[in-house]
Amino acid sequence: MIENQKVEGGARMDLTGKTVVVTGAGRGFGRAFALQAGQRGARVFLSARTQAGARKVAEEVAADSGARVDAFACDLADPATVRGFAEGVAAHTDRVDVLVNNGARYLAGPDLWDADDEAISDTVASGATGTLLVVKHFLPLLRASAGADVVNLVSAAAEARNHRSQAHPAFYAAKAAQAGFADVLSHRLRPEGIRVISLYPPDFTDGDPLGPGWERDSRTADDPLTARSVLDCVLFAIGQPRDCFIRSFHFEQV
Repeated sequence: MIENQKVEGGARMDLTGKTVVVTGAGRGFGRAFALQAGQRGARVFLSARTQAGARKVAEEVAADSGARVDAFACDLADPATVRGFAEGVAAHTDRVDVLVNNGARYLAGPDLWDADDEAISDTVASGATGTLLVVKHFLPLLRASAGADVVNLVSAAAEARNHRSQAHPAFYAAKAAQAGFADVLSHRLRPEGIRVISLYPPDFTDGDPLGPGWERDSRTADDPLTARSVLDCVLFAIGQPRDCFIRSFHFEQV
């Protein structure tokens, strides 16, 4: 039984003193998580593909909560910028408590010929190779934490025989690789006390984390899945005692 622990409402999970890193924070879920982390007292480091995009969200986080936040440009398909991101964060902190692997390129089109070779390569590189390199280069900072969490925003597209998405096969391939990496990573890092938490949501609506409609009680079973509901799952998982390893979240689709 978990007492005094709620996803939303009641006692809010406190991230004061925690260092949080979020990739792909220029919009959508990544932006929403950065805002929530700031509101809950975290020291926030975020990245987006462009410096301008990252800086814009960092300014939003600082204005919203007064949190300390730094922004970095990081193209997950470019190993040099991944290394630069990790080195930049390491220059400001000696540990990372929560790493959110959110960044990945989405590619639409069910037929292989719906995308050119460059788009296919970029999609696989950002979603699969990018996630692996982010964890690799942040691992020393994660190991320096008293209790680190690695959160992977995968996709229902990575589930076996889930063909509901109209995403390009390259996106399916990227997410399947990301899921395989998360699985072995969880097994190998668990003895160190580092939790690896993966989420497999279907397509969901981004919404506005500062606007109406994000309150927990306003969401019903008839509504589409929202970024806030996915975010609530992450907050719940990282808020559990360290002996509780929630390895993955899978979402029922109607």
